Amino acid sequence: ATMTPIDLQMDWIVSKKKYDFIGKRSLYRSDTIREDRKQLVGLLTENPNEVLEEGAQIVAETNKKPIEMLGHVTSSYYSPNLNKSIALGVVRGGKNMLGQKLFIPMENKIINVTVADPVFLDKENKRLNA
Repeated sequence: ATMTPIDLQMDWIVSKKKYDFIGKRSLYRSDTIREDRKQLVGLLTENPNEVLEEGAQIVAETNKKPIEMLGHVTSSYYSPNLNKSIALGVVRGGKNMLGQKLFIPMENKIINVTVADPVFLDKENKRLNA
């Protein structure tokens, strides 16, 4: 696998107290701690009813040829709880792109998205111990 817990914003799962553990060396290699690695992000469409296609490419510019792919959509659904579509994707340097506008080129249109936090519901974990 090429994704690490850090890329998935799950670094809390890795113990900071243990001196050593299986996989520690791999987690801290120079290529796995680069800021430009693909990282998990949330994606919000301008049209809240538009659900993205899973696997669709994510780009920063649509008129520059060749189009440079920054990542792809990993999952996308309409959330009845939030009354809008939500999506997850992996984007190069994703943690540093929160709030930025990106594009999803489709066959007959281009969908504008905003990079967001990948946690859409209960960010404060209030429901966890309710």
